[in-house]
Amino acid sequence: MTGETTVKIEIFPGAASAAQVAAVFIAADSRAAIAARGRFVTALSGGSTPWLMLRTLAREEVRWDTVQVVQVDERVAPAGDPERNLTHLYENLLAHTSLRPEQIHTMPVECGDLEAAAEQYAQTIADLAGSPPVLDLAHLGLGADGHTASLVPGDPVLDITEADVALTGTYQGRRRMTLTYPILDRARRVLWLVTGVEKAAALHRLQAEDPSIPAGRVRRDRAVVFADRGAAGTLKG
Repeated sequence: MTGETTVKIEIFPGAASAAQVAAVFIAADSRAAIAARGRFVTALSGGSTPWLMLRTLAREEVRWDTVQVVQVDERVAPAGDPERNLTHLYENLLAHTSLRPEQIHTMPVECGDLEAAAEQYAQTIADLAGSPPVLDLAHLGLGADGHTASLVPGDPVLDITEADVALTGTYQGRRRMTLTYPILDRARRVLWLVTGVEKAAALHRLQAEDPSIPAGRVRRDRAVVFADRGAAGTLKG
């Protein structure tokens, strides 16, 4: 699944500065995509630093009427649950931009048939981004255990090659719906935002292209990492 080149890592003094640069990067990528294809389809992840990124992105020059947002992953939890990534997407992006609610495409984790819901969401993305769908940008995070999206260590979801959206087993108390390697690897750009000293070991392994962690199996030749000094440790950008 990996490409030919080492992932590029840029290091910033703190989480806020890394988030700010990530927002500027996404805004610029959106303008390029809109100029080339008339729309920008991006997949966004959760996490505390990404919420800072989204608040900054809301203030950037973006043609919001041409943007479509899909979720990288979501916990199986009720609507409005504070653990839901969607809750924070609404609070930090939708509430501060001219995006309409229908431009944020919600993973249907409240459905009774989650397997069918995952297939439904894959079709939603295909309707937005072609068949097979090609995301303009996928934003990813990195867990201390090396997970990214909800591609978590030891889960059968890591071995899925024929579906773009899938369900995990229980992880940290919740099942998850997640994008899989195939759709992430087709993305035109992958942007990692990695902050915090607890991520340092995992980021070292990501840079080393370690396939024993889930993040190490994501295609890297279209990827850039924005990290703070805590996560970077002794790495050099």
